[in-house]
Amino acid sequence: MRGRLPFRLSIFFAQTDRTGVGSVPLVALVSFFIGLTMALLTGYQLQTFGQEQLVPGLVGVAFTRELGPLMTGIMVAARIGAAYTAELGTMVVSEEVEAIDAMGIGPLRFLVGPRVLAVFLLLPCLVVISDVTAMSGGALISRWAFDMPFRHFVNTALENILIRDIIAGTIKSFLFGLIIGLVSCYKGLTVSGGAAGVGGATTSSVVTAITTVIGFDTLCNIVLVAVFDK
Repeated sequence: MRGRLPFRLSIFFAQTDRTGVGSVPLVALVSFFIGLTMALLTGYQLQTFGQEQLVPGLVGVAFTRELGPLMTGIMVAARIGAAYTAELGTMVVSEEVEAIDAMGIGPLRFLVGPRVLAVFLLLPCLVVISDVTAMSGGALISRWAFDMPFRHFVNTALENILIRDIIAGTIKSFLFGLIIGLVSCYKGLTVSGGAAGVGGATTSSVVTAITTVIGFDTLCNIVLVAVFDK
């Protein structure tokens, strides 16, 4: 009501640094190898028909629209979602959340708000990194295995990526970030049973978040195909 933010910016920036910057090496490394492997395997199959020139478009569209958001969501759910659940669960078990509530500080806005907003805003940035590193891996293996110049790979990939592919990937990335943040924080704040409960909640958080992300990815694909590809 006084026009203030519901949480301190320092807490929010600490969570963004942890969620975004801390996840860059993992996302980049995994995406690089997946893009490399995808280009190699599909290229060898397409080479049988003399169509290895389709590899750049295949890798670019697949990661921009589908694999980039999905793989990034799974990695962030495993890395950040588990951490959020374990932290909040430990605070619940040690009664720190009750102490925060007793001081008149809302646990939701103080603990949940910065975490959910950080993963919601930073996941699209990680998806961009995933797409770029995946195509870099694809370009590298295409140059080595199929003698395809880097410039040709990049130009062909960009020619095949449509605006609707970028829109689809962006929508998914924001949605997956929101799902991961909400699931992990909910699991953390509903912990019971001491240390064993924290471990169980962390496991349940990762499984639930990944399953939900994959489920919503399927639903998004159905909706986006119905909207864009008709």
